[in-house]
Amino acid sequence: EHRWDSREHMVRESRQDRERGACPRESPSFHSRFTTLTITRESWGKHRAKDGAMGTDQGCASVSSRAATATTMLFEPGGDGQTPQVVVLVGAPGMGKTMMVRKVMVEWGEGALHTQFDFVFCIDCKAIILPMEASVADLVSRCCPGLRVPARNILDDQKKILFIFDGFEALGFSLVQPKAELSSDPREVKPLELTLMSLLKKTLLPEASLLITMRPTALGSLRQCLKGENYVEILGFSAARREEYFHRYFENPNKADMAFRFVRGNKILYSLCVIPIMSWTICTILEQELCGKKNILECSKTTTGMMMFYLSQLLKHRDRDNPQLLQQFLLQLCSLAAEGIWKHKVLFEEREIKDCGLDLPGLLPYFLNERIPREGEDHESVYAFTHLHLQEFFAALFYVLEDDGKTISSLGRLEKDVNKLLESYKSRKDLNVTVQFLFGLVSQKSIEYMDKTIGCRISPRAREELLEWLQGRHRGLSHPGQALKVLEMDTFHFLYEMNEKSFTQSALGHFTDLDLKDTRLTLYDQMALSFCIQHWAGLGSVSLQGCSFHWQDPEAELDVSVPCSGVSGAGGHPGALAVRRRQELPCPIHLLCRALQHRDSALQVLRLQWCRLSESCCAELAALLAEHPGLAQLELADSSLGDSGVRLLCEGLRTPGCRLRILR
Repeated sequence: EHRWDSREHMVRESRQDRERGACPRESPSFHSRFTTLTITRESWGKHRAKDGAMGTDQGCASVSSRAATATTMLFEPGGDGQTPQVVVLVGAPGMGKTMMVRKVMVEWGEGALHTQFDFVFCIDCKAIILPMEASVADLVSRCCPGLRVPARNILDDQKKILFIFDGFEALGFSLVQPKAELSSDPREVKPLELTLMSLLKKTLLPEASLLITMRPTALGSLRQCLKGENYVEILGFSAARREEYFHRYFENPNKADMAFRFVRGNKILYSLCVIPIMSWTICTILEQELCGKKNILECSKTTTGMMMFYLSQLLKHRDRDNPQLLQQFLLQLCSLAAEGIWKHKVLFEEREIKDCGLDLPGLLPYFLNERIPREGEDHESVYAFTHLHLQEFFAALFYVLEDDGKTISSLGRLEKDVNKLLESYKSRKDLNVTVQFLFGLVSQKSIEYMDKTIGCRISPRAREELLEWLQGRHRGLSHPGQALKVLEMDTFHFLYEMNEKSFTQSALGHFTDLDLKDTRLTLYDQMALSFCIQHWAGLGSVSLQGCSFHWQDPEAELDVSVPCSGVSGAGGHPGALAVRRRQELPCPIHLLCRALQHRDSALQVLRLQWCRLSESCCAELAALLAEHPGLAQLELADSSLGDSGVRLLCEGLRTPGCRLRILR
């Protein structure tokens, strides 16, 4: 009875202690939001061999059973059948380490772990203030001050105790004390570092279990201290779990569907969603955008905007008292990122980190992961950005970040030449994401946000260079004497990323034709295209030959292995959800037709040959014919309109406003 009363009390205490989690927003219903993470028990170094950063699912062990508790995942028996006593949970900031700890505490409080542990003591090393000297009994009492059972009685049954140290690196201990000074008595008061080392080295409570969470950059000294430990790394969300998280985040299933379709169509955002805190960031922003609006199609937040919000969250409480240090750190970080992008380099040696002045323990782990050499390897540690797209974002920031009103140079190693970057993009399409972020960073909104929220100044000078480049690249692609055409989809991505009406008008003002061929247009692509068309007054001809319009990625259908019964509004079955989605999807060309109806439109020719349009598109086309008196030519070859679809089209042709001359 005492044991269960104590457990109930300690869970209340632990929930208060967990007030600051990995995710800045706490959910009122923890179970409704928690989404299973992908973890691996192999060496973390080998999973980054492909791109040197988080975000690859290759070689990962995905935990797919929702029936399993977080504790059974972490303390899963090894190949020898033995359950590990010490588990080290490794992951970059924002990967979900603290969320896993909170999950363990909630499961224990609900009695799900009664066969494993009677008591779980969780110490948040980032938040709790510990004494300089203490015994293990003191730590127990400090962790749960309202215990009805004396600490000495609890510690007698070692096998039923789990100690959790969340964010162990925050204690700042060197862990190099001699073995002779270690303790074996849980009541003996010693310097705190020695008491903890005694727990780690198992001279104290050798049968108790330990769960330690920490970042890869802090792992070196701990590895020398532990014996018989089991390392588990959090790799983030698998593809199926990313979609599940969106449905668990949004209470409204329609908003969840639309938000995920928007993100799934944006390759950058979707890839970044492997990081749990980035998924939270994107959902938070989209939720704010959807508040008071009917749908995500009115979203004004760009990929760059979401990255800046993510950066502001990382830096929220970091070195606010020393903005110069933070500014200098970011300048050197951007320099490192840009040099890596130019050289196709994603791994950086420890010497490079030190040469750049980035070896600051209070900042470095938030941006770079350390790959610790495995046993038998004699080389030094290497570092990689948490995700390749984060490296590309900081590489773009390198070109526009200012210092004391002047654009800085980066240790003389890389020239800050925007024109050189844009010229190289012709032959190096791997620079696409960096260039896209560059457009987003020099928008007026971004310049103001970075200044007010993060304290960094961005030079607007690159705007003119970007404008001239956009105008010049398409002039070179158009044949002499013919209409000036925009032939590249990335142009619309760049302009949408900047999201400024006047800049878009200037960039497209000299062009009259849009000509895309055989392009698969995701929802995000269509939003970018529609934004530009609405601000393109001189657009006279739109040709989308062989293009397809997608509102739902076939590859993104809800994985049947993900149960929907626990997801709010999911309908209880993946099949039912898929049917509902198909019923609710609007006409595939809805965004295009809506954009073409803007009041300044000069459209005369619309070619949609081989786009495989169906009956569902005819109502939108009929409305376009009725409301656009300038439209003179419409081509719909190789479409399956059906008799009823053609009847709808004829209604549009009969309206007084229709001036169509050619219909193919």
